[in-house]
Amino acid sequence: MTPTSRALIAGAAGASALNAVTYLDMAVRARPASSAGEDSVARLADLAHVNLGDQQTSGNRKSGLGPLLGYATSVAAAGMYAAAGGRRLPTAVSALALTGLAMIASNAPMTALKVTDPRSWSAGDWVTDLVPHLAYGTVTAVALKSLR
Repeated sequence: MTPTSRALIAGAAGASALNAVTYLDMAVRARPASSAGEDSVARLADLAHVNLGDQQTSGNRKSGLGPLLGYATSVAAAGMYAAAGGRRLPTAVSALALTGLAMIASNAPMTALKVTDPRSWSAGDWVTDLVPHLAYGTVTAVALKSLR
């Protein structure tokens, strides 16, 4: 198995963990889903002058493409981390590094696109963002170690 395929598998496992924790949080706290992924797709389409279709078609495309952006970010973060040699670090250090990398890789583009502004987040908002990313970082780090 190549290092690239190991990183792809680890990133996908981490994305699954992030999504599971997010959906559990939504169920427990009865909170709505975030529209950040869909809003990012809409903003990117506007900037690229891409027509996503009529209102219904556009909504459906954003609903599909938004989560795919999350998976792409998860896999890319794992790939960058593995390529930088991070997988050689202790698992706990890797988990924290991957958590931070994933948070930056997801929030920085959304901030640049003006989809969100982390400076305005409450402590609760930060926890809501941190916990799923911590699950991502932990599962991705364990998977990278296991697949080595």
